[in-house]
Order: sequence, then C-alpha cells, then structure tokens
Amino acid sequence: MKTIAACVEEIIESSPFLEDALARQIINFSALAKELNPRVSNVLKKPVKNGAIMMSLRRYQKPHYLENLSLLKKVYNNLGDITVRSNLSDFTFQNSKTLINSHSKVLETVGNIDQCFYAFSRGVFESNIIISSSEKDTVLSSFKNEVQIDSQDKLSSISMNLPKGNSKIAGLYYDIFKRLAWENITLYEVVSTTNEFTVLVEDHLVEKAFSVIKNLKNN
Repeated sequence: MKTIAACVEEIIESSPFLEDALARQIINFSALAKELNPRVSNVLKKPVKNGAIMMSLRRYQKPHYLENLSLLKKVYNNLGDITVRSNLSDFTFQNSKTLINSHSKVLETVGNIDQCFYAFSRGVFESNIIISSSEKDTVLSSFKNEVQIDSQDKLSSISMNLPKGNSKIAGLYYDIFKRLAWENITLYEVVSTTNEFTVLVEDHLVEKAFSVIKNLKNN
C-alpha cells in the first residue's frame, strides 16, 4: 500500500518548480500541505490530515542537483561572451539519402560569407538548419527536392561561451531552462557544443531572454 510520504514525493517530483522551491525552503509547508491534500487523499482513497502531509514535506530530500549550487555559481561567474544574433530563419527537413548533398550546396555558399550565422543538426528522422535570413533563398533552392516539414522567420539567437568542464556539472542546462521558463520564455530551438550553448527564440522574446542569461552571473 502506498504511503503518504511516497505519494507526496511522487507529486513533488512530477513538478520541477515545486521541487526546487521546496528544496530551497522558500515555500510555506502548511499552505502547500493544504493544497496537496485533495490529490493525496484521492490517490490513497481515504481522508488525510494536513499535518501528516506537512511532515512528509519536511522530510523530503532535496534533489541531488541542488548540491551542485556552488559549482553552478562557479560556472556562471566564469561565463564568456554572450552574443546575440537577429534576423534568423529556421528550417526543418525530413531526412533522406540526398539530404547531405543538399546540405553541402548550402555550405559551399555560406562558407564564403562573413558574419553569416549557420547551424545544422541531424536527428533520427529530421534535420534542422538555422541560418541568417538573408540566405534563406539559398536553403530553399538547395533543398528544393527535399521534404520540408517546417520553417520560421523572425528569430534571434543568444549564444554563451561556457567554461571548460561545464559538461561535468549536473543540472547546468536544467537550471538555465528553469530560469527561462520562470519568465515564460519559449525556446524555439536549442543548439549546443562542448563549450558553447545557444538558444533560439522569437524576436519579441529576445530582450527578456538576454536579461535572464546575463543575470546568471549575479545569482
């Protein structure tokens, strides 16, 4: 039979923001216990006292990633340049045997253009291209025989240089995503390499997203 503690833990772990706030002790246990009571009682199929839920909340073990807070702060304090690029377009194509040939045509053109933003990623079933909007016709021409799944204009990218060793820090990307989500910022695409991390957002969100990322150093 499931216990109150197990039920409470299951609810918390399915709600990342709640889990984070609880672990940081910035939430009212009594108020939260009252809010969770209907869900806990429904799962256990019997009335549950708020005090019992509150006891489980106090005993809840914080997520392991929060133990890395000092390491996260060190990464943020050593962030390199933050670069913003506007006037970008995003294309998604279905993977095919000829896709790499279409891709090479784009590379032949943009490789000789200074200040052209270009990123390519290949998944299992589809591939994605992010490129300066000035070169969107090059993509459409080169991929004219491919199956286009989606496209989007009026996008901006925010790229940050991460210090070496960042890939060993648990929760780094989670923490960045969480802060952006708190500000209701929707990410259109995410591109990363070992020491560089880029988010793509719609133009109307770029100032807010930049502010969040810039303030990482101040937390």
